[in-house]
Order: sequence, then C-alpha cells, then structure tokens
Amino acid sequence: MIDCIAGYHLNPWTCGIAKFNTILGGRLSLPVVGIGSEDLKAYQSPLLSLKMSEFTADDARGLDEWAAVHQGRFELFLHAFDGTPTEERLIAGASRVYTGNRELSATVGMLRSDTVELFCPGTLLNPQRFQQTELSIFTFGMAHKIRVPLYRRLHGLLEATGKSYSVYVSTALHENTSFDGSFVVRFEELQAIFGSHVYFMGYLSDTAVFNHLLDCTFLAAFFEKGLRANNTSVNAAMESGCAVITNLDELSPKGLTHLENVIDINLCGELPGSERAQQIGHAARAIAHADYGWDRLVSQLRQPVRA
Repeated sequence: MIDCIAGYHLNPWTCGIAKFNTILGGRLSLPVVGIGSEDLKAYQSPLLSLKMSEFTADDARGLDEWAAVHQGRFELFLHAFDGTPTEERLIAGASRVYTGNRELSATVGMLRSDTVELFCPGTLLNPQRFQQTELSIFTFGMAHKIRVPLYRRLHGLLEATGKSYSVYVSTALHENTSFDGSFVVRFEELQAIFGSHVYFMGYLSDTAVFNHLLDCTFLAAFFEKGLRANNTSVNAAMESGCAVITNLDELSPKGLTHLENVIDINLCGELPGSERAQQIGHAARAIAHADYGWDRLVSQLRQPVRA
C-alpha cells in the first residue's frame, strides 16, 4: 500500500497537478511530499504523481537516480508522457503504473501491459457558494503586500455593524515574481480572520475587477506605510466611485480626507452605512478624475519647460 503522495510542485495555488495531489492526499489520509526532498526518505512506498515536462534537467536526473535505487518500491501516476528515457525507466521500475486518461494508457500500455487506466476528478479546493450578504468588501493587489494586521481591524469593524458580509480577495503578481508560499500563508491568515466570509478570486481580468468595484460596498487596500498617489488599484477604485478603506499618512495623496472621500482604517471607529458609503464613493470619483486622472496627468506632461 502506498504511504505518501510524492509530487514535484507542491503549491496547489499555482500547479494543477499539485492541486490534484493535495486533494488526493486528503482523500487517502496520506501526506504529500516533494520528490527529491528529505521528507521522501521517511516513506517506503510512495505514489509518484507527476508530469516530467515540469522538471528541470537536474531534478529529472535526480529522480532518475532515485528510481534506480528504489525499483519496485514505488507506484507511478502519469499525467502526461513524452517518451523520454527517464519516463521509460520510471515505468519499468514502478510496482504499478496508472495513467490519467485513455490516450496515455494506450501509449504507456505498449511499455507496460498491466498499466491501469484511471482519470482525474475535478480539483476545486474551495467549492464555496457565494452567499448574498448586506455588505461586500473587495480587495485586490499584489500578492506579497497583504497587510494582515489591518485586516484584523477591518474584521472588527465589520463584525460591529451587525450585518452579514463577504470579503472577496483577488491578487496579482509583479513580473518575475512567483505566487509562492508567502501569499498562501497570508491568505490562510485571512481565512483564519474572516472564516467562511472570505472568498479567493484568483487573478481577475480588468473587466472582472471593474464589475467588482461597481458592485461592492467597500474596497479594502492597506499598505506598509500609507496609501501613495501612484497606487493604481486604489485610483481605479476611486475612479469607479467605490468607497475605499485604506490607511493614510502624511505622504498620502493630497485632498484625501477621512469620511469625506476615503475611509482611514486607523481613524475609523465604525464603518459608515451604505448611503454614506455611496456618498464617499461619489466624492472619491470626483477627486480621482479631477486631481488624479489621466487628463490631469497628460496636461502636466504637456506643460512647456520653463527657461
């Protein structure tokens, strides 16, 4: 019997096979460990669930060497097959081989007649139905910039309203950065704070973001020091007429005033009601278009240089 699931990528937020392995491990009550990791040494009969095209050349060689030493002491679930020598040796050395679809089974079956044709069920990690609530809070931005302590304060303010609420979390990434474990930890912290009220929306298109901004009661956006005038997420929300809950300091955009055109989480004793939130959103749209919109930026750039 297999005693663990061994995969190459382990982050279920960024890799479909990692998500499959996470759910499979939960269903079998088995741990999921990394191929090539020290953790794998603690197990006697792992199921390798993988796609070799994801491996680096060095990691593929490491797996090849590991398989040679562990012939007959591992099972193999192939999600793809490219006919590489490493794959062929894995197939030959496994005590049992599974494939994820009929096409794979037909191909791999020419190398192993006892190949077992299987499939991959749906992999929804959080099959939550959106609940209709009185308040909706949308928050989006860069994955590594989630300021958990200020969300705890937001949670207290939301709870104090006595109204039902939902928190929708979307994220983005800077180029050349990865959706790594640090974001997963932070999102799990948000789950711990908001419980079943929070929904992870993944990466949304601009159209989806725009519609969320129009439909939500508040946008929440918190920063290490304070809001800055070049934060495009908040500017987009204000341009859309959304009431923004954020944190301000002396270097935040000029003209932003708590409970007039923005909500400063550090000054907020209670959240404004829906009607007042709409008024704040209208005022936010006015200042965003007049002072922080494209027309003013273009006008400033077209100003002649003074001699």
